[in-house]
Amino acid sequence: MKFLIVFVALFALAVASPVNPDADAVIVRQEADVGPEGYTAYSETSNGIKEESSGHLINQGTEDEGIAVRGSFSYPAPDGSIISLTYTADENGFQPQGAHLPVAP
Repeated sequence: MKFLIVFVALFALAVASPVNPDADAVIVRQEADVGPEGYTAYSETSNGIKEESSGHLINQGTEDEGIAVRGSFSYPAPDGSIISLTYTADENGFQPQGAHLPVAP
């Protein structure tokens, strides 16, 4: 009987512990400037995640009209290191760059 009580108590503690420590993260800074031909945006959360991007209209008035975007984001990895990625997204597709990404042979 004691074993069952201890087991139930430990199970209750395990279930009550936070599964996701980032669940309580809040936005600490957010900026955006949006116009008809482009935008810039920045955000940062209390758990160390940062994101920024800017985009501008390309090929305006043509069949190939679109938005070219440059940006980056970073976040803390479980081991404490910072994972960073920069990217470009335009008529050539999404082009990420980061030290953590695999390199083609």
